[in-house]
Amino acid sequence: MAALIGELFDPKAPLAISEHSRPHWSQAGAIVFITFRSADSIPRDVLLRWERKKNQWIESHSELALPWRKALPHLSSQLQNAFKKQFDRTREDFLDTCRGKCVLKKRTLAKIVADSLLYFDGERYRMGDFVVMPNHVHLLASFPSEESLTVQCDSWLHFTAHKINLELGLTGKFWQQEPFDHLVRSPEQYNYLRKYIKENGVKAGVREGEYLYRRCES
Repeated sequence: MAALIGELFDPKAPLAISEHSRPHWSQAGAIVFITFRSADSIPRDVLLRWERKKNQWIESHSELALPWRKALPHLSSQLQNAFKKQFDRTREDFLDTCRGKCVLKKRTLAKIVADSLLYFDGERYRMGDFVVMPNHVHLLASFPSEESLTVQCDSWLHFTAHKINLELGLTGKFWQQEPFDHLVRSPEQYNYLRKYIKENGVKAGVREGEYLYRRCES
């Protein structure tokens, strides 16, 4: 069993939930699995279709007359997990089809992201395994406070977008602004996510050299 880079999610401990385009859960010291993706990785019509399906799922599994973002925190943990499992898998499978320009296939651009993720490792956060795919990034990390997760993700997205756009001679939005995040609940889930990150490039059919994988050895 691999050593953990932080604590497991504790449902009895203080928890911060923020709501923007989607609910974000954070807990001081807890390990979180984060995915952020390029702005062109999922077409708008696909996102709208998923929104409809999420609302339909809520309607069929509860009596709450609320949009899924508002309803989800009020569901039982079992229903929340079922919802997340279904739609997280849908999203991850779609990302692995590598839609959009997929500029992170270029090693120099992927390295901008990797270097940024590691820059404050051990100071502002603890970075675990990560993979930079052609149009998205998966990582495991832990943060000292609920607020630091959001602040650091915003910093990563802003800094890397600026650097990548400079390299490409472009301006405008590079990342979809809000990452997806999931608090890790067990050692088994932690090791599953490490395996998922390690195998993501091969599973998606991306050629060696067109993704960047980093394994945390500590």
